[in-house]
Amino acid sequence: MSSSRAGYHHGDLAQALENAAMQLLAEKPAQEISLREVARAADVSHNAPYHHFADRRGLLKVLAERSMADLVAEVRAATADVDAVSALIEGGAAYLRFAVERPNGFDVIYDPTVCIPGAPSEIMAPLIAELENLLGTASAAAGLSGDDAFLGVWGLMHGLGTLCAAGHFPLDAALAAYDASIRRMLPL
Repeated sequence: MSSSRAGYHHGDLAQALENAAMQLLAEKPAQEISLREVARAADVSHNAPYHHFADRRGLLKVLAERSMADLVAEVRAATADVDAVSALIEGGAAYLRFAVERPNGFDVIYDPTVCIPGAPSEIMAPLIAELENLLGTASAAAGLSGDDAFLGVWGLMHGLGTLCAAGHFPLDAALAAYDASIRRMLPL
């Protein structure tokens, strides 16, 4: 038994497995991560992940939930203590940066086989609601009213983030396009 396994405490299993999985997610897409690989990365037995994750889909669900919590935290921080237009611009910029800097986390959040549209997990549902509230409140406060305006803003940032993360253009170009587009949408 390795020295790290010998010092392992069962109460830390869930956290150790989740942390190992998130480290793997930083390196590769969620669909390429196996429970066995998570066990190796956490330096636990190959059966240990089954004590925390029901199956591979359970692992992917946790990766999506933790990634969404991180995304929401970044958008929340960007929208705090600024005026309405800045909240909309900076909240979108945080969303774009997350998509580009953490593409595997971004992808697993929006994987419809993991976070099923219309049926989010108990952990994901309030995170989605908070993200929608942050962006919706910023949109409305900046003068963009109606659900269609909010959906347009979210679609703009999501599309730019997805295209930029895929390498179609640099982050600076995506941020500039988002800023310019939002400013053109704002009422005079």
